[in-house]
Amino acid sequence: MKIPIVVVAFNRPRSLERLLKSISEAHYPHNAIDLIISIDRGKDNQEVLDLANAFEWNFGAKKVVYQETNLGLRKHILKCGGLSLEYGAVIVLEDDLFVSPNFYSFAEQALRFSSSESSIGGVSLYNHQLNVHSRDNFSPLEDGYDNWYFQFASSWGQAWTKQQWEGFMEWYDQNPDIDDNPEVPAYVRSWSPKSWLKYNITYLVEKNKYFLYPKASLTTNFSDAGTHVGNDSTIYQVPLDNGKPREYRFSKIGETRAVYDAFYENRTLHTVLKLNSEELSTDLYGYKSQHKKRFLLSSKILDYRIIRTFGKSLKPHEDNVLRSIDGTEIFLYDTEESESNPHRINFERATAYNFKQIPYGVAKKLFVTMTLAKFGRLVKKLFKN
Repeated sequence: MKIPIVVVAFNRPRSLERLLKSISEAHYPHNAIDLIISIDRGKDNQEVLDLANAFEWNFGAKKVVYQETNLGLRKHILKCGGLSLEYGAVIVLEDDLFVSPNFYSFAEQALRFSSSESSIGGVSLYNHQLNVHSRDNFSPLEDGYDNWYFQFASSWGQAWTKQQWEGFMEWYDQNPDIDDNPEVPAYVRSWSPKSWLKYNITYLVEKNKYFLYPKASLTTNFSDAGTHVGNDSTIYQVPLDNGKPREYRFSKIGETRAVYDAFYENRTLHTVLKLNSEELSTDLYGYKSQHKKRFLLSSKILDYRIIRTFGKSLKPHEDNVLRSIDGTEIFLYDTEESESNPHRINFERATAYNFKQIPYGVAKKLFVTMTLAKFGRLVKKLFKN
């Protein structure tokens, strides 16, 4: 595979300049790597064009592509992903990202590894530390490998082989209806029609494939204000892999417990519970709205017969099930039998588990802000009356 780096840009010159600087400082195994800067057409793009044209790339050929018409994000990403058909594989980076010095080494090794694994639908360079559905903290199980598996495609640094892209596009070209699929999180289905990512995620779910994710992130996301983002944010910033170049050690799906569905739920817990995977639904984050299987492993207080209970102390939370930690914070239910649940959620403990501790200064400012907001609403109501 000859793997090019494709930078997707629009009208954010500050973002593009920052990303290109990080790319130029990364490690590369040879000097024959194409850099393609693809810029969507728009009226405020002259500074972006000037930056792209002036950027010096010392590791291969550079090509600046200014699209003939405004494609929009969805079509633009799909066009860039399609370059994998020409090159055999492709790395795609949106302009508000920042890369680790090791991003290319990881992508190249992961793509070569995944090319022989039919269950892998793509490679992520980003590593999630936040459940985007519930806003809880998230981390995959540690198992000694440099990767984990997630039925959730990545848009913050991603790569595909030609075969992975062809599989996705063969499905996509059938105009799939994804709005009524309960196996796809409601949050994902609610995204704008401009989103290409919601389709790639649904493809993984329907075809039972996964993205290979890194344990140490090779990209981080600045979420700069732009067409699809209202304000700059640090919510998706994660630590980068800043180690020396190395050979990564990848697990196959059948030899690791670090396998997660599109809801960030671990898909291997049925084995320790001695249940068939088709019998068990896992909802430790309490986000899933439908549970069609007989047995349910959940943190919710529900009125079903309780088969087993677990505590919630170890992190990540599924490790409490794997190691049979005593407690009454996680429940294995038989949903075919109704029974009153005598337990209640300890909100103080639940909050401390997820958020640790809010610094006193921050808590004080939050209290003052909330008090002033409440006072303002009261005054407005009085004058209105």
